[in-house]
Parts: sequence; structure tokens; C-alpha cells
Amino acid sequence: MGTDDKDDDDFQALFEGQPGSVLGGFRDPRPTPDREKLVAAKEQWARDRSKPGKSRPDADHGKRLPPGQHRTEDWPVLDLGHQPLIETRDWQLTAAGAVAAPLKWDWDDFLAMEQTDSVSDIHCVTDWSRYDNKWRGVAFRRLLDAVRPREDAKFCVIHGYDGYTTNVPLERLQADNVMLAHSWEDQPIPREHGGPVRLVIPDLYFWKSAKWVRHIVFLDKDTPGYWEARGYHNDGDPWKEERYE
Repeated sequence: MGTDDKDDDDFQALFEGQPGSVLGGFRDPRPTPDREKLVAAKEQWARDRSKPGKSRPDADHGKRLPPGQHRTEDWPVLDLGHQPLIETRDWQLTAAGAVAAPLKWDWDDFLAMEQTDSVSDIHCVTDWSRYDNKWRGVAFRRLLDAVRPREDAKFCVIHGYDGYTTNVPLERLQADNVMLAHSWEDQPIPREHGGPVRLVIPDLYFWKSAKWVRHIVFLDKDTPGYWEARGYHNDGDPWKEERYE
């Protein structure tokens, strides 16, 4: 069996939730030096309140392309230097805090929810945008229906399996295009891009779309996440170019 055939089998096993199916064929317990340098550089950009690179003229600016962005066909990999390998038999999503019904889903529970397709653009704070990304997963509204946030719930903090956190106003998460996605371009989301499940919030810079989602806390007051505590803007609206505070 060739490598491509094996990859196809692994993708199918992952999507079906077969025990032991995984994303990626290796474990990476420690960040590589290159990844450590990238994280350090991003922290410096936040301290300097300046984005990398230079703005490039584009006919889409002010239309579909937010200010200061350039288009790419690639999907660059950005993380904190660690890409957790999560077996579908071990994956769980929990939600708690200011809710009437705390939630715990395993992989089967997640796939049993109504599945939704969506197409949206990615806008990264490091100044690239990628158009027309096809996602499949569970609309975040379905999770909200299940947990029933209390009236005092105004914010969420999203936790990833890599230790990453980001804060998002509940109002933003109620948008129709917000999704807990398991597939991208008709394939399970690769490990390096946050699979098996990542958050997708198209209306905000993509650091708000946490990878490897494992826990969601509903709060009555705002609490900064990883990048927000290091100088990134608390809201992150690309159309307002809210990169840094």
C-alpha cells in the first residue's frame, strides 16, 4: 500500500470515529527551535504593536479583503510550538460555567449532532487571507442550544488541548457562520491545523478560532486568553484592523 492510500484510509478511519484513529503519524512532545522562534517573534510583534511585512495593493481591499491583508492560496501553519496528537477515541469536548446544562461530548456524540457545511474566508493577524475555505462540522448554535447559557453569560474562554486559550464575546459565537469544524475541503482537518476539531469564527482574526478544542467556559465577565494577555487586541475584528491593543 502506498503512502497516499494509507493517508486516505487514515482519514476515513478518523471521520468514522474508529477506535485508535489519529491525525498525523508522529508525536511531537516538544516544540522545535523554529516554532519557538516563531512564537517569540509573534510576541515581539504584539509588544511592538506592529504587524509583519508590508501592505500590498489589492483590488479587493475594502471589499472582500480587509485592510493590511494579502491573499494566499496556501494555509500557513501557526501554533504555540506544540501540535497535540489526539486520538478520536480519547477526544472530548466539555462546556461549563454560566450555563444551565454543562455538556460533555465524545466523538460519537459530536458526529451525532446535526452536521453543517459552510464556506468562509480566513484572515490571519500576520497579514494573510485565504478565500473560500469549505468547512463541515457542528454549528456553534447547536452547542448553545444544548448548554443553555444563563442570562449573565456574556463571554467564553475557549481552551485547546495544547494549552492555548482565547476569549470571545458570546454575541460573536451566536453568529450563524461560527462552527466547530472537523473537516476542511472534504477531508478531516489535519493535525497541524487543529484537528480533530477546531473552532471557526470567520468574522474575526483567526487566532480567535482556537485549534484542538477541548473545553469552553461561559463567563459573566471578560478574561483575556493567551495572545490577548500578550498584547493582541481583545476583539480582533479584521475590518477594523484590530491586531494589537
